[in-house]
Amino acid sequence: MEGSKSQGTKRRRGSFRARIAIVFILQTLVVVIASLMAANNVAPIGAAIAIMLSSGGLAWLAVSREWVPIATLARLLDGWDPDKPDMAQLDQESGKRSNGDVGSLIRGLHGLASRIDGYGERERNFTRDASHELRSPLTVIKMSSDMLADESDLSDFGHRSLERIRRSTRELEALVEAFLILSRESDQGLAEEDFVVNKILRQEVEYARELIAGRPVELILDEPASFALHASPRVFAVLCGQLIRHALQQTDQGVIVVTVMPGSVSVINPAVDLPEEGSRRHASVDRHGFDLAIARRLSDRFQWPLELRSLPGANRVASVRFPHPQPVEA
Repeated sequence: MEGSKSQGTKRRRGSFRARIAIVFILQTLVVVIASLMAANNVAPIGAAIAIMLSSGGLAWLAVSREWVPIATLARLLDGWDPDKPDMAQLDQESGKRSNGDVGSLIRGLHGLASRIDGYGERERNFTRDASHELRSPLTVIKMSSDMLADESDLSDFGHRSLERIRRSTRELEALVEAFLILSRESDQGLAEEDFVVNKILRQEVEYARELIAGRPVELILDEPASFALHASPRVFAVLCGQLIRHALQQTDQGVIVVTVMPGSVSVINPAVDLPEEGSRRHASVDRHGFDLAIARRLSDRFQWPLELRSLPGANRVASVRFPHPQPVEA
């Protein structure tokens, strides 16, 4: 049964082209016959011309009739809403058309629209569930850490372990926030407002200083300029936070400077030295640059160009330029 259905589909496939070819061949035959009749004085020239014009009109009507399904499908797709695909209308059009080519096209669009609708549903489910299911345990961990910090009989080893838990929780919070932003297909759900970038950066620098406790690394915020943006402060904080964390992961010791310039933010950190043979680097230093990869994706997503370069003196600079900075009102 399936084999016969497949063979019927193959026979119908290309029917639009075949019908147009038949119309073209018949039109050519009529023109040739009418020309021969006029040349051999079998029919008057006026009658031959009338026959040619009539055949041309009939050919136009036949071609227009074959083009109706294509025009109907074009109008359907012109008003297509990707967020709310009308699958029933596609099914209705598929049932109306006997043309194999148009039917194949509609079936392909139906399958594509179904997959896109499924992707959108999974995206919404993931962002909703992940936002709740991941943040709730993190909140519990933070509250439990604060309660443990108030214990007076906690040993030095317990305090160090507690600080590591706090740092890891902070890093996981930033990672979850970045993933939730990137998992969305569009920017919907991210509230935009006017905010001063310096204020957000001060908060991110304070968060990052918790990650370098006990390490010979100093984090400085340099603010020779200030500006505002109309965007999502949440996205800005995640992007700059990822750049700062990347610099912290790439630095064993030294000074990291976060600088605010007119319309841009840069993070400067010492270059990574190759380890000597037999030596061991700080256990928390990661050379894979995972935070930088997330920052790149965020900058591409929101069209905030990210540039990496090296400065004289073996320093590395990661800078983000914001195309539409705004002055800070008094």
